[in-house]
Amino acid sequence: MSYVIATILLVLAALTALLYNRLIRDRNRVNAAWSDIDVQLQRRHDLIPQLVKAVDQYAGYERATLEAVTNLRAQAMQISDVTELGDAEEELSAGVRRLLAVAEQYPDLKANENFLNLQTELAETENYLQFARRYYNGSVRQFNTRSETVPDNIIAGWFGFTPRSYFQKTSDDVANVPLVNLGNIE
Repeated sequence: MSYVIATILLVLAALTALLYNRLIRDRNRVNAAWSDIDVQLQRRHDLIPQLVKAVDQYAGYERATLEAVTNLRAQAMQISDVTELGDAEEELSAGVRRLLAVAEQYPDLKANENFLNLQTELAETENYLQFARRYYNGSVRQFNTRSETVPDNIIAGWFGFTPRSYFQKTSDDVANVPLVNLGNIE
């Protein structure tokens, strides 16, 4: 009889360890995916002042747009909540699009090599950010599903695993900075 009880306890302990380790693996995947997003956000935040400076040299009187983008960047850098950060980054993306629209009005700026390089880097960063966001949201979905379904939810409850928030964008269009038509530059 005690052999049966010991076997049942051993199986339960092994199952608990297995489920716990899967939750840990999924949580670590979410953390690593968030790190990828954070790197891309930092890269974008580093590029924006350079872009603002380049546009400012040609379109100084567009001060309201330049200041708005600068303020949005500063606000986004202060936010740690994933949902709030997603909203702030959407606003920042819209601000960058407005800034690039201002640049369209200045042919000399559109032909400036530094501006072209900044625009290319920003577009690449936005693409990387979109991929990182999709991977993060997929990792969050997997972690949340696992921690909310039987039997993992029992282990998740015992060890304090809580659902994670998605890094939302209202659409993939918002996540992409539009390319400015620069014409044929030789």
